[in-house]
Amino acid sequence: MRAKPTHRRKPQPEQPDMAIELPSTPSQRLDSKRAVITGAGRGIGLACAAALAEAGAHVTLLARSRAEIVEVAAAIMERGQLAKARTLDITDLPAVDDFFESEPAFDILVNNAGTNRPRHAMEVEESDYDAVLGLNLKSLFFVSQACVRRMIAEERKGSLIHVSSQMGHVGGPNRSLYCASKWAVEGLNKALALDLAPHGIRSNTIAPTFIETPMTKPFFEDEAFKKAVVKKIKLGRLGAVEDLMGAIVFLASDASAMMTGSSLVIDGGWTVD
Repeated sequence: MRAKPTHRRKPQPEQPDMAIELPSTPSQRLDSKRAVITGAGRGIGLACAAALAEAGAHVTLLARSRAEIVEVAAAIMERGQLAKARTLDITDLPAVDDFFESEPAFDILVNNAGTNRPRHAMEVEESDYDAVLGLNLKSLFFVSQACVRRMIAEERKGSLIHVSSQMGHVGGPNRSLYCASKWAVEGLNKALALDLAPHGIRSNTIAPTFIETPMTKPFFEDEAFKKAVVKKIKLGRLGAVEDLMGAIVFLASDASAMMTGSSLVIDGGWTVD
């Protein structure tokens, strides 16, 4: 007689002594956080304010022109989010100090206000230098200082985000002043990171390529200029403010808790070669 086949039980996988503890993704929510954005009435500043408010932050919009920031704040509040508008000329340094002294400490600062005067280096005048470096660097520094002074006084940790540029990493024709200011911001960012780390305050930049905004729109009406710009952007298109919004929320939130002194280059590949 044939022997009956023996049915062997398949080996069972060993059961671990305890369940694996999976890490949790840090939240990008900003509920209960207070954020302040300079140059918040249009373009990148408006997008930053909208993104931070959507993530739960109470945003304060700063600009010299009140009408625009009032409209932006109203639009944000219509979505059921928190926003307020405050008129402030950040080149008026005593007014900057007064503003931050009158407010509770902020958790997030977005240094967005800036300007540009494209001109060949041999055509730059002192007034151009003072305007570009004065706003893009001097005002940015003293706004950061006033904001941080209040944060330290209240022992508030937080995040500084400076809107730099790809031109803070490369050069460009007719951009001598702009490049100078943005390279300086990148260096300042690293120094601030070192000075502020003991207080739990982080400092980072975002460095966009050319973004379609009200400020840049007149430049792109020159088709030859627009074509030359898009040719340099490896992804083949101009940037939009929406391309920056996720990065702003990331740098403001706990998702970037181990980042300081860094630059997020959002340039569609401009600087890779």
